[in-house]
Amino acid sequence: MHSRLGALAALRLTDPDLKVAATRAAAQSALHSIPTEPVRTEGDETAVPGRPERPLRVCATAVEKRSPFTTEGRAALIHSICHIEFNAINLALDAAWRFDGMPEAYYRDWLRVADEEAQHFTMLHDHLRGMGYSYGDFTGHDGLWNMCEKTRDDVVARMALVPRTLEARGLDATPLIQAKLRRVNTPDALAACAILDIILRDEVGHVAIGNRWYRWLCEREGLDPIAHYRVLYRRHEAPRLRAPFNLEARALAGFTDEELQALSRA
Repeated sequence: MHSRLGALAALRLTDPDLKVAATRAAAQSALHSIPTEPVRTEGDETAVPGRPERPLRVCATAVEKRSPFTTEGRAALIHSICHIEFNAINLALDAAWRFDGMPEAYYRDWLRVADEEAQHFTMLHDHLRGMGYSYGDFTGHDGLWNMCEKTRDDVVARMALVPRTLEARGLDATPLIQAKLRRVNTPDALAACAILDIILRDEVGHVAIGNRWYRWLCEREGLDPIAHYRVLYRRHEAPRLRAPFNLEARALAGFTDEELQALSRA
């Protein structure tokens, strides 16, 4: 199957395990050449994105917050990250499928990101199952996909506001979560820290891909990346960036000195 249509097929699946398998297959097919002719057709957004009935989706402030010093609390924390990774699979598949007219390297990048997000989801879900829980046992919020919807017609906005804004927040949050889990110091908490090490390493690369394609698109369209980012940030009501920032990881992910200095003043 055409790898971008494979991405759409995976995007529509609701069962998490089937979505993971289909995502990995689409990414594997992208190791060969990716046709760059348009694939979008009228009505093709039907059933996008495919999601299971559970977890129940609630607003971000209604998601369970429990102490990591209880097993249930740690499970709720791992579930929240698992939910982010499930959404991240859909985000990467959508980026690979939705936008016609991009270079082959763009589609290959986002299919590789989808594959890595699928691996992250699987590691976290297996860990959650080992704790006696499963994906869907707690609530989840829809913030990541909401921004996907807002940027559905603008690939520049998508690159600006999903990978290099929302997903970059994960670079800031992960070390804080790991610090909490290390204080707990149980075997499951330390195992979760090790999984988060892998995820943080990979997410630096994912944010870097967002940065690279955002700047490539700005250059193609004659836009100033920093000035246009401010326009997009306001237009689509992106969430306010809050300290502390993981400036080292953000630098590795391709944020410029000017951008990092602006964050350090925020």
